[in-house]
Amino acid sequence: MDVKRVKDYIYWLYYQYLLVTCSYVLEPWEQSMFHTITVTVVAMVVYTAYVFVPIHVRLALEFFSQIFGAQPDSTV
Repeated sequence: MDVKRVKDYIYWLYYQYLLVTCSYVLEPWEQSMFHTITVTVVAMVVYTAYVFVPIHVRLALEFFSQIFGAQPDSTV
């Protein structure tokens, strides 16, 4: 893939982001604040999903395996 095409595609994605969020109408300092807050929120959501989703999936699998008749592990 050509580097220019990748660069144009990234610019196009960024332009789409600006259009969807309507942040293209903001002043430069407002845009930087908006982007900082957006990146922070997305990072917190990704981190929370990375930490807590596997725990909840494991607990759900244990719960449903007990409901559908799987034998519990020995506690001895």
